[in-house]
Amino acid sequence: RQWMVQATHREVRVFDGVVIQSLSSSPSFFASTSILVIGGLLAVLGTSEKATELVREIPFAARTSVLVFDLKIVLMLVIFVFAFFRFTWSMRLYTFGALMVAAAPESKVLDAQGAEGEAWREAFADRAGRVVGIAAETFNDGLRAYYFAFAAIGWFFSPLLFVLATAVVVYILYQREFRSEVLGVLRA
Repeated sequence: RQWMVQATHREVRVFDGVVIQSLSSSPSFFASTSILVIGGLLAVLGTSEKATELVREIPFAARTSVLVFDLKIVLMLVIFVFAFFRFTWSMRLYTFGALMVAAAPESKVLDAQGAEGEAWREAFADRAGRVVGIAAETFNDGLRAYYFAFAAIGWFFSPLLFVLATAVVVYILYQREFRSEVLGVLRA
């Protein structure tokens, strides 16, 4: 929100556009990566009997039927499809944010309108800040899916490892999102 207030005071908003473009490059990278992972998982699903045999040769991997193996792959597919949709939605929201910044009236126009211009500036900052904030949160949803995909890999080795890995991921996410040093700095 504060960024969007500052953007309305600048005559040239090229910097703001560059920052939004930079922010949207990460979801783009992860969306592309998700598509590759989904393709790989679909390929494994198509050859699940051979893949099951390969996993059975790993000494510490759980021995399961082809059906259970397929369920594990489907879980991974669901996670990465979810991540893909969150990343692409984040990209779209960053585009909306960029369009909002580009469409904002010039600073001198808002300043000339006095109190009405200031009210518009505040309303704009609320809306644009919220759109960019939702874009960032949506990107975070995709990243969280990747974290949980790492936990789901544990299921290929043992159901207990899957549970433990999920608990570790929840703990790590909790620490990063509610107890991190960076969060303290941002709140200050």
